[in-house]
Amino acid sequence: MTIVDDELPTISDALFTTIDLSPLTIRLISMETWFRRSWIVTASSAIGCITFVVILLNSKDEAIDKFVLYKTEVENQLNKKIKVLRSDRGGEYVSPFADICAQNGIIHECTAPYSPQQNGIAERKNRALKEMMNAMLISSGMSQDMWGEAILSATYLLNKIPFKKKDVTPYELWMGRKPSYKYLKVWGCLAKVVVPPPKVQRIGPKTVDCVFIGYAHHSSAYRFLVYDSKNPEIHKNTIIESRNASFFEEVFPCLKKEISNSSTPVDEIVHDEYQEQLEAEEGEPQTYRDAVTSSEGPQWKEAIKNEIDSILQNHTWELVDLPPGCKPLGYRWIFKRKMKADGSIDKYKARLVIKGFRQKEGVDYFDSYSPVTRITSIRLVLAIAALRNLEVHQMDVKTAFLNGDLEEEIYMEQPEGFSAPGQEGKVCKLVKSLYGLKQAPKQWHQKFDQVMLNNGFKINECDKCVYVKNTMRGDKVHITKEGSKGTPTSPAILNR
Repeated sequence: MTIVDDELPTISDALFTTIDLSPLTIRLISMETWFRRSWIVTASSAIGCITFVVILLNSKDEAIDKFVLYKTEVENQLNKKIKVLRSDRGGEYVSPFADICAQNGIIHECTAPYSPQQNGIAERKNRALKEMMNAMLISSGMSQDMWGEAILSATYLLNKIPFKKKDVTPYELWMGRKPSYKYLKVWGCLAKVVVPPPKVQRIGPKTVDCVFIGYAHHSSAYRFLVYDSKNPEIHKNTIIESRNASFFEEVFPCLKKEISNSSTPVDEIVHDEYQEQLEAEEGEPQTYRDAVTSSEGPQWKEAIKNEIDSILQNHTWELVDLPPGCKPLGYRWIFKRKMKADGSIDKYKARLVIKGFRQKEGVDYFDSYSPVTRITSIRLVLAIAALRNLEVHQMDVKTAFLNGDLEEEIYMEQPEGFSAPGQEGKVCKLVKSLYGLKQAPKQWHQKFDQVMLNNGFKINECDKCVYVKNTMRGDKVHITKEGSKGTPTSPAILNR
């Protein structure tokens, strides 16, 4: 095992290359810059037999030196010459890069301004790498700082996948033998790495808990990020390389909880686990059954009844048979204790929230934008009130989102404990918005905006959430503001 870094490195730049492995010479290399400060290079031939190479850089000025070294390695290993290099018009591709191309007889082509489609192979490869990187980081729960390791592992795997047109892998063309897949592991899984003999303690664990993050370069070892270590010579958040390890490919330490193979979507599991953890820390019920069977069951039942009454009185849904091909969204009860300033309980509140994170854009919703009042508008109105000795009234709209009218067809399962007798097989077709829907803030603002305009208010041109109305007693200014998460906050009315 080799200690590579004392601390987790911050990868700022990267050199990405694909190279032709056909019997022809290297006719074209395409280069492009993406990921803000990352350096991307893609090379291919007309036949399309290419391999992808990634080199991580500490800064972009290292790109030229790394490219020269890579060019030397490719020409030495494959006995081929680079003929043409294509890039955009970025400043990193001017002198001395252009001089190096001229000295080596390489024609440097530039794409037309703002025409990335002329670098199509590079664009497609970059997109494939970014999508793989995002999927690996999200599914494993790793932080975004590990994007470089994810890119390296994604490249390693892409080079072992056969081409669509030819039943051959880039690795096979480069090395001359078929690749082995026996040693491949799930990225981001838990690994128990054996401590090497020089660092083993007589009393204490013989392994350290690590996270698998990739494969060592020019070595048969794996790369690991130390997750937990009780050995004083191996520190947490350092990267180590070792071959002697046991893998647990269904355990992901960086996630809130182990995610087993099931049909439940990963985003739903992570979302539910995060919510359950927050509720567990506050000692509040996590489910409907936990609430009604707890020692505070009567209080929670009353809160649930009030929520259901508000929904039914507002005619939020109607019971219908589920249409063929449709799948109803789930729901979740959120329970909160509202506390007083002295720490005592003020009231119990229950909120029925639909699992809107499972909605599909373009099917269940089309637009979720809702304007938000600028803080400067609030400060200005309060300053005017203080200057002219005006009164400021504040109010709260109870279950505000339930007033928004829905335009899409959305179905939800009937809430537990409130299934209509004899209609247990039916689902709730939402007529109005419900908390948790993607479009709920937009629909609420649209309904509120319509009501205000119908009552003689005019929208302020500088802030669309400020309404003004001229009355016999003077001007009235109404401010409505929605929170950063779409939660409506109290409007304020200013008059004399």
